[in-house]
Amino acid sequence: MNFCGIDVGAQELVLEVRQEAKAGAVRRFDNTPAGHKALIQHLRGYGQQPIRVCLEATGNYSLDIALALSACPQIELEVINPKAAHRFAEALDQRSRNDPISARLLAEYAMRMPFVHWDPPSTQRLQLRAITRQITALTQDRAALRCRLHAARATDSVPACVTRELNRAIAQLDRSLVRLTQEALQLVRQDAALQRRFQLLDSPKGIGSATALVLLGELMIAGDRSARELTKHAGLDVVECSSGTSVHKKPHISHAGNQYLRKALFMSALSAAHHEPYLRAFYQRLLVAGKKKMQALVAVMRKLLHAIVGMFKHDRLYDGALLCPPSLEKVA
Repeated sequence: MNFCGIDVGAQELVLEVRQEAKAGAVRRFDNTPAGHKALIQHLRGYGQQPIRVCLEATGNYSLDIALALSACPQIELEVINPKAAHRFAEALDQRSRNDPISARLLAEYAMRMPFVHWDPPSTQRLQLRAITRQITALTQDRAALRCRLHAARATDSVPACVTRELNRAIAQLDRSLVRLTQEALQLVRQDAALQRRFQLLDSPKGIGSATALVLLGELMIAGDRSARELTKHAGLDVVECSSGTSVHKKPHISHAGNQYLRKALFMSALSAAHHEPYLRAFYQRLLVAGKKKMQALVAVMRKLLHAIVGMFKHDRLYDGALLCPPSLEKVA
């Protein structure tokens, strides 16, 4: 088997192929549809022997080439977390970094590390995620503008034209969010599986329809995973750092996963910890046990992930009694 590493840039794709563990020449292709076709044609020139390709997940810049490669039966594609590539380079004591070196390291990664096949999501689900991520970005922009408006109104030194423009910008964002939400709901209604999972996500107290849309957009791309895998995917896995008698750092979550999923879960947990009876009891019990508020909220986030996995697996609406049994949690 041959192994290939592709360093993805906004303008260019840098490729290196290893044949029988021997590095080949570095080739460059434009990161355009025509460049993608030329790259695949180049890989087909290595004969009928399968070729394993590894590239980093770099958002929209890597998505189209990944979809094009996954459609080629001769190619086995692996898309890895950039942090995994960075740690791999550190393990090889590779300190210099440029595009050809990155391509060589990715080819080395494909050759040495366990292979995890990348399954391409459907176009509809990719579109849903793009819309929900734009909704998240505009919601953050609106929150920032509202803070600026509040500060502007706190003093007479700010002229009326500034507050007027801030109000206009906020109103424009409100209209954009309404349009994007309608587009997202239209996509959901076109797919029975998406519609059912949206209903499931919208069933717990604490997860509103807006947050359910964001969760749906991220989870449908993540695929069917276990609760433990989703916890790691969201960056909620606990990292411990201790050694001997001198190094004893406090455990913390990794923050190494999907930030959109993590933020949506945080807002849901914040609401559920006060409004969902079973999760509220669970949250209060952790506080009584001496946990800090943020630690207890992270625990609620992880509980919600377990609930989501259970709802998807069994196709059942949320039931807090199953997530936090009354025998273990005193419901307030």
